[in-house]
Order: sequence, then structure tokens, then C-alpha cells
Amino acid sequence: MKPFRIEIPEADIIDLRDRLARTRWTDELPEAGRSYGVPLAYVRELAEHWRDGYDWRAHEAALNGFPQFTTEIDGQNVHFVHVRSANPDAIPLLVTHGWPGSVVEFQRVLGPLSEDFHVVAPSIPGFGFSGPTREQGWDLDRVARAWAVLMERLGYDRYGVHGTDSGAVISPEVGRIAPERVVGVHVNGALGFPAEPLAGLTEIEEARVAKYQDMDGSGYAMIQSTRPQTLAYGLHDSPVGQLAWIAEKFVEWTGVEVDRDQLLTNVSVYWFTGTAGSSARLYRESAKAWGSQSTYSAVPHGVAVFPGDLGVRRVAERDHNVVHWAEYDRGGHFPAMEVPELLVSDIREFFLKRL
Repeated sequence: MKPFRIEIPEADIIDLRDRLARTRWTDELPEAGRSYGVPLAYVRELAEHWRDGYDWRAHEAALNGFPQFTTEIDGQNVHFVHVRSANPDAIPLLVTHGWPGSVVEFQRVLGPLSEDFHVVAPSIPGFGFSGPTREQGWDLDRVARAWAVLMERLGYDRYGVHGTDSGAVISPEVGRIAPERVVGVHVNGALGFPAEPLAGLTEIEEARVAKYQDMDGSGYAMIQSTRPQTLAYGLHDSPVGQLAWIAEKFVEWTGVEVDRDQLLTNVSVYWFTGTAGSSARLYRESAKAWGSQSTYSAVPHGVAVFPGDLGVRRVAERDHNVVHWAEYDRGGHFPAMEVPELLVSDIREFFLKRL
């Protein structure tokens, strides 16, 4: 275990601003809105703020306010934030982000969660400060196995896990890999995917499934699952390309507008670490596993469903021991950024009152 601090070279910041200033902007069809992708005016405004109004050093310092470390697991560098609670008997809690998130996504919940938990927030291999992966095979299952090693290495014999987006797939797998150690699995959004047409759904559940099956919004996943290397050339070379690719999801998947600077910090982490391509590779590596049937997990599971996410309890209970289910009418796919107080409350409800 090595202590870690974020220290982006000043030359990299200057280069980013220079590239933003020299952006060759594309055209846009009149009155197209969001139907063809993220709107030009929105991306231009974000890019201008990123160049002239956003202070990376201030946000770098804020991130460095959390204890961070790196370690090598299975040949891969793994970066993680580790915020210990003042309560020595607190439950260790492993929290996992997804794409296009990062540990920045948890910035507003790390402090509140540490009142009751020893919080461990790793960067998925291929993402952020874990750096690019260097070999094939880093799929969701391998990440889950690395997380089990990480928690054992930290000396945590019993711990809880929480996940969002890809983390909501990784976290239940940690429970399957180490059921004797994991006291509970909490996720927001979906816990499993429909494997066949479902009858008898409520109107709300039908709308959730329909959105999941709508191919219009899944183009990004198809590209990342098939041609991540081709995509990487544009995202790695153009900060506006990287910005638009990520910001689109924060336009489409949120119910509460996220803080603009926190969004740009998240994008900056992808840019400065050069992980556009390697983060996309997670989709390619894991393509065969998406939606596949898993062995039943008897570990207690809790689900917080926010607007816009899949969240069908019958599907979740197919492969998991679901003991907690909560649905909210505020927030969206990134609750740690949108409604952090609701997410923290639900995690506490699950781990502290039910287990």
C-alpha cells in the first residue's frame, strides 16, 4: 500500500486549455434538440467554462482532502480512497462507481458515510487514477475478485458493499465471491436485467423496462462493447470529444442537475489520466456477461431505485436475496451527485437498521 496524492503537471493543464481554445466545432441541424445527441450550445458553454472559469487546482485540492492509496492487485495498479470512521467499530463499506463516473462521483457522500462506515472507494482498473489496464481480461468478474483481495488486504474480515451503474453489477459479484465476508450488498438502480418478456408488470415497471430496451439511448454501449479502440482515438485526443461523450449521459440520465464543476472534475479525471479508451474497454471485456444468469446469492441485498433506472423487484429477486427495496421520486442515475442525502440515508437504512 502506497499513499497517493493527485498532482497533475501544470503543463497538462495548460495543454488542456490550449486544446479547448483550438476546438474545431462541428455543425448542428436546426431545432434538432437532443434527438441527434448532446446539443452544441450545451457543450460549447461547458467547454468555455472548463477553459476559462473552472479551477482544476481547487478541485484537485478538495480530492486530496481524502486519504488515497495505490496497491497492485493481479498485476494491475489500483487506486482507492480510504476514509476511516471515527467510530472504530464502524462497518467497512466498499463503494464502486461505474461509467462514466469515477471516485469523484462519491465526493459528496464520503464524509457523511464515514460517520457510520469505514469507506473504501476504489477506481475500477482502466478508470481514473488506477490508470489504463495493460492486458485483456479485466471484466466485471475480475474487478469483483480484485475488490475481495483489496478488502482482505486492508484487514476487513466483514464488510458491506455498495455499487452504482457498473458498480451495481460488480458489487453483487463481490457478495458471491466472498459470501462469508460480505454482510450485505446495496445498489442503486437495477439489480439484474430482464432475461425474457415479463407479464403482469405495473405501469411504472413497464416504462422502466421499455426505457432499458430502447436502442436509441444505447449507442454508446454498443460502440464501447464492440469498437472501444476506434472510439478512443477521438476521445483521447480531443477534450471536447471526451466532454461531450460523458456530458451526454449526465443530460440523459439525471433527474436533478448535477453541479457543473463536479461534472467537469469527473471529466478532467478521465482526460488527465488518459483513460477514455481503457474505461470503454470494460464494456468490451464484459459484453458476454451482460444480462447473463447468475447463481443465486443468499447475501442480503438492498436496492434504491431512482427515477429513470430499471428497478423491477421481481427481476432483482430472481438471483438475489432482496430484503430492502426503496423507490424515490427525486434524483436519477447518479444519486451520489444529484441527491446525496437520499442515497446516504438509504445506505444507512439498509446496513444499520436491517442487518
